[in-house]
Amino acid sequence: MKRARIKDVLKTSPQNQEITVKGWVRSFRNNMFIALNDGSTNNNLQVVVEQAGLSEETLKRITTSASISVTGTLIASQGKGQVVEVQAKTVEILGDSDPDKYPLQLKNKPSLEYLREIAHLRFRTNTFGAVFRLRNALAFAIHKFFNEKGFLYIHTPIITASDAEGAGETFHVTNLDMMNLPKNEKSEIDFKQDFFGRAANLTVSGQLEGELAAMAFSDIYTFGPTFRAENSNTPRHLAEFWMIEPEMAFFDLNDNMDLAEDLLKYVIRYAMDNNMEDIEFLSQRLTEEEKQKPQNERSELTLIEKLKFCLDNNFERVTYTEAIDILRDSNHNKKKKFQYLVNEWGVDLQSEHERYLVEKHFKKPVILTDYPKNIKAFYMRQNDDGKTVRAMDILFPGIGEIVGGSQREERLEKLETRMKEMNIPVEELWWYLDTRRFGTVPHAGFGLGFERLVLFVTGMTNIRDVIAFPRTPNNCEF
Repeated sequence: MKRARIKDVLKTSPQNQEITVKGWVRSFRNNMFIALNDGSTNNNLQVVVEQAGLSEETLKRITTSASISVTGTLIASQGKGQVVEVQAKTVEILGDSDPDKYPLQLKNKPSLEYLREIAHLRFRTNTFGAVFRLRNALAFAIHKFFNEKGFLYIHTPIITASDAEGAGETFHVTNLDMMNLPKNEKSEIDFKQDFFGRAANLTVSGQLEGELAAMAFSDIYTFGPTFRAENSNTPRHLAEFWMIEPEMAFFDLNDNMDLAEDLLKYVIRYAMDNNMEDIEFLSQRLTEEEKQKPQNERSELTLIEKLKFCLDNNFERVTYTEAIDILRDSNHNKKKKFQYLVNEWGVDLQSEHERYLVEKHFKKPVILTDYPKNIKAFYMRQNDDGKTVRAMDILFPGIGEIVGGSQREERLEKLETRMKEMNIPVEELWWYLDTRRFGTVPHAGFGLGFERLVLFVTGMTNIRDVIAFPRTPNNCEF
């Protein structure tokens, strides 16, 4: 008989129909009641084995996380807490689980730190079941959003020879013998003998290649892994993460902001429409976690309130210069409550400043625009004032920046001049500059860090808990 998913079984009207379910044992009480879960939902299905005629030996093998196949009758539940249950006729043990060695036991509530050490098993907990079902829903919603708008999905390279951000924080890719590196006449590593005949690295962004595609297809997006060799051991940084990067020809900054706002609202609404059960579970979990914090550190909004906050409000659009004035004149700044005081124009805003603008001042999501060019990347379109660029960042409650983007500099001369000022090798990016030589157009794009989005929608507080196997400094397990 074909296996039925537990999520579907729990919604089925019981009419004494025979079904087969398979999953992992969450608990086994009184040698009679099995709580069975197959990962399709956090809710367990109760299996009653009283009439299955199981041997003593089989009963002993029904332990936490053992995998079983059950065929039986779906009936209205006799107990509280569930609508239906399965009266088992046969129970087959598919895989044993030694209860003395299995590291996840119901009686012990493992910490998130401990679960990171056994990331290969943490999917089996309710918290991570909810997180990864939501991650899946958000990824699907992103593709659905762009597909409905007629965008082309482009796969940009993971191995590149360029550093799109110019920050130099890249992972090098080579097949040279590290113990016997070839050298050239200048005593430098001779990358001509390497696999690609030149130095290569893992991509930090698909943006530059995405722009090439947008110059032919108008509207494209990428959604893939990116890598930063940043030695940042913080709850907000990963060495490997996923990025959504749309690029649109014939777009200006206002079009860019409209699209980004639409995307964020669309995917949050999709998650709330399709995964509310998981969101409610995580919201309750976050509320319990907040109770452990001092009153002044607790969030003013529940998880569900935060999500509705972003859906119900138009994002406030403010220039960087206006934001600096607000921050500089705020009581928070005057009373030195900021860790980084805001005293002058030109400083790079910290997460605490971004959150103040969203949570305290405007009380709605904020889009900051027109940043100083000295703190932004070379490809951003320069404003006529000579000081700022057509950049935009979207700020969310509890998280700060979630989207970063800009109108791109389409004027060849200005782009080349800016690249030279920032020591970006013009000759190596000849292919990128060709888009400005042959039919250049105004265009724009942005990057949305997928894990930041999942972090926001799930209410988790550490980015390592929203990606299956986090890659961080000194950590490359599993």
